Amino acid sequence: VEPPEKPLQAEEWNKLREDFRSPEIFDEVMLNSMIRCNSPIEVAKSLLSHMAKRNGDIAYNVLIKYLTLCVQQGQVAEIRDVYDIMKVRFKILESGAYNLLIRGLSNSDQWRMALTVLEEAKKIMVPPRTCYESCIKAASRHQEMNLAFELYQEMLAKDVVPTLDVLQSFFDFSRGMKGAELQKQLFGILLYLRENQIYPHKTFMRSIKLWFESIPGENWRGNLTSIKDSGQCPVCKHQLEDSNLTEEEYSNLSERIIKDVIHGTDTFRKTSPKEFEAFQTFVENRLPFDIVIDGLNVSHVKSRKLQCQNLSDAVNSLAKDNARLLVLGRKHMLTNSSNWKREIMKEMENKADFFFAENISEDDAFLLYATLRSGKHCRFVTRDFLRDHKACLPDTVTRHLFRKWQRGHQIVNMLYKVQKKSFSSVFSQQPAFRYDCVVQTTGDTWHIPYKDVFEEKYSYQVPRKWLCIQQK
Repeated sequence: VEPPEKPLQAEEWNKLREDFRSPEIFDEVMLNSMIRCNSPIEVAKSLLSHMAKRNGDIAYNVLIKYLTLCVQQGQVAEIRDVYDIMKVRFKILESGAYNLLIRGLSNSDQWRMALTVLEEAKKIMVPPRTCYESCIKAASRHQEMNLAFELYQEMLAKDVVPTLDVLQSFFDFSRGMKGAELQKQLFGILLYLRENQIYPHKTFMRSIKLWFESIPGENWRGNLTSIKDSGQCPVCKHQLEDSNLTEEEYSNLSERIIKDVIHGTDTFRKTSPKEFEAFQTFVENRLPFDIVIDGLNVSHVKSRKLQCQNLSDAVNSLAKDNARLLVLGRKHMLTNSSNWKREIMKEMENKADFFFAENISEDDAFLLYATLRSGKHCRFVTRDFLRDHKACLPDTVTRHLFRKWQRGHQIVNMLYKVQKKSFSSVFSQQPAFRYDCVVQTTGDTWHIPYKDVFEEKYSYQVPRKWLCIQQK
């Protein structure tokens, strides 16, 4: 249905409605069309006043559609009017309405009104990320950085995860500004990237570089570089943090994971305690392993190949240096089937220890337990991120250690670029770098690993490009 180009009288609206094949949804369909065509606000208003006369009032979902059109066009006075109507008519609004109101107001000269709406929303819910970020950007645009940072800290306290876009905006809006507190807050964002192993993309990295170089009187200089395998930065000759955990860190981490994650609440949801006990006995009798493989995960790595062949290729590749391997499998792998050939399985069992769990078991706990019990040298193979387990760890220090250990011990099988026949040439074990690939600082230097492109998802693909910033 095409919206009219100018406001209509009641009888004209009635005629259009009667001619429409489903008159009961005409109003909504018409408003959707107006949003799509970005119709003049007066046309939408004439439909609303017609509906109000016909029905006695205007339904919530219709007001939301009208509000969407107002926000789209930056009609601030109308947005405020709709808000006033909604406050009187409805006791509480849902997050979509707050989102629209805040977005519309925060982009206008009445941006402080958006903060009032945010306060309203907070009384009944944790506001969505977009509400906070609209207000943060509005405050930053008007150089009210303290307010922007207050909102950012509040977001983090409520476990609302900020987008890279809003983190970048802090550096963009703070360019050329002086102040110890502001600097401390921006350093805090860099430490947030470190804590959560977040790699900024190229445009975000440039914003960080430009901000550092714009700080009045501080003489920071940024250079793009690649770190040598030894862990030395070619620009400032500084040695990056070692990726290895100390003995003490390792035993603390190992203890915490076994206590909080493996024996914590989440493990046995899909695994029976009896099965896990059997696994522990199995492992203790065969320790230590050099590499623990998530068999099911690796078996799916190339979809056009038999699952057992994928796994066999991995085992053959990893068994080369007489490494002691443990493969975590599932019982269905033992039934001779189109994907699991008995003779290939037999061949693999000569090169690795296998533990076959029930078909519904949760692999991660098994993987972590066997790897950690084997000692500091043991690595593991999976394409999983192990995110849930990081969340079970109670404090930031342990979470940081877990990520650091994961970065140094997880072998990622990169099988997406397979050209050659031989598996070993493409089973690129991502080397466990001697240096730790996270944001790091010594006070007068910062080293920031970055990606060429934006990635929404967490990634264990470690970047090879770095920004080195030093104070001259």
